[in-house]
Amino acid sequence: MAAAARARVAHLLRQLERAACQCPGHSHTYSQAPGLSPSGKTTDYAFEMAVSNIRYGAGVTKEVGMDLQNMGAKNVCLMTDKNLSQLPPVKTVMDSLVKNGINFKLYDSVRVEPTDRSFMEAVEFAKKGAFDAYVAVGGGSTMDTCKAANLYASSPHSDFLDYVNAPIGKGKPVTVPLRPLIAVPTTSGTGSETTGVAIFDYEHLKVKTGIASRAIKPTLGLIDPLHTLHMPERVVANSGFDVLCHALESYTALPYHMRSPCPSNPITRPAYQGSNPISDIWAVHALQIVAKYLKRAVRNPDDLEARSNMHLASAFAGIGFGNAGVHLCHGMSYPISGLVKKYKAKDYKVDHPLVPHGLSVVLTSPAVFTFTAQMSPERHLEMAEILGADTRTARIPDAGPILADTLRKFLFDLDVDDGLAAIGYSKADIPALVKGTLPQERVTKLAPRPQSEEDLSVLFEASMKLY
Repeated sequence: MAAAARARVAHLLRQLERAACQCPGHSHTYSQAPGLSPSGKTTDYAFEMAVSNIRYGAGVTKEVGMDLQNMGAKNVCLMTDKNLSQLPPVKTVMDSLVKNGINFKLYDSVRVEPTDRSFMEAVEFAKKGAFDAYVAVGGGSTMDTCKAANLYASSPHSDFLDYVNAPIGKGKPVTVPLRPLIAVPTTSGTGSETTGVAIFDYEHLKVKTGIASRAIKPTLGLIDPLHTLHMPERVVANSGFDVLCHALESYTALPYHMRSPCPSNPITRPAYQGSNPISDIWAVHALQIVAKYLKRAVRNPDDLEARSNMHLASAFAGIGFGNAGVHLCHGMSYPISGLVKKYKAKDYKVDHPLVPHGLSVVLTSPAVFTFTAQMSPERHLEMAEILGADTRTARIPDAGPILADTLRKFLFDLDVDDGLAAIGYSKADIPALVKGTLPQERVTKLAPRPQSEEDLSVLFEASMKLY
């Protein structure tokens, strides 16, 4: 299985090796002084850590009513999706709000994998409600929708594209004060309870994009492992793959001091800044938890230890990537999700074709890390070792193939679809997939190795089949 896949990817990537950038600037040495990037622009010299307050504990959700009371909230928006609105996590939140005398209105029309249209519907609800606080109960889709509703209700005269990431939107900095937002994650994947990022499908271009600003991060994340017991097997697996790639990508991202341009004002320093010594700690620890607990969490819904640890790993990776960023797996995933044809993932109760975010991210990971390994081979080998590879006799030039093989085995063991072809794509779709990746500069420029359109085509082709 691994040998054939490795040979195919090696053949596709061989042509790229000659163009590899071996400049010393791509070293992951953080003591390096800021200098000039190859483009001549001054690179950054600082990084900033921003994270929501986090409270963890089994049953901690019941405190949410007291938190809102302590904030002085009088009129609260509770956001979730139709499926979750009937499940215990939302009931627990509603019971706490009622018990503590909190007036609230329920919005349960969040779309799984939201669109600009579904964001705007939630924004209209928020504007009409004139809420003074928000509670989001759900996965990344719910938390991201709630962030957007809070932002645009707080900035009612802004055009929708004002805050959307460039080049699709204007990418304006958020300068208006927002209302408090409490996030109650029910999946173990996005880490959205810790970040100032909200992702959606921009339907006009059939591509994912988002809003990224420290200003929209939740005020508080209530991480309650009891909620993870309600997750079906494939939801656990796919959300876990998001954690896996958050950790891998943030740890191997371009170092913060190599990112350009250097901001002229700290308000324009991006949320995704490049790998840095603090994010590294969270990324490595999250990956260690994934390696130890993800398979257990998928295979046994009653394994509270495994599911609790994955819930924490999601937040840990969120703290890491929320400040370092992600790169090619995520950049390439957005058109994979956005251009979905007929594929409907198992265990997701939706009425539309759906490639879950975590699945769309992980399917390209073997090809991506084969491509990026030469820029920081030691880090790629370190990641492979954490995931179970024996790297004692590994050669530096083999770092990419070793990590790729380790990932393939990990995915095979968890019954992951055999590449992009298995979810409905073919070679004929590659130009559209590349076109959908090009606007994702916010993340693709954080890849440690620059990539051309031809490079992206090769990476998509190498991801058509995994095993």
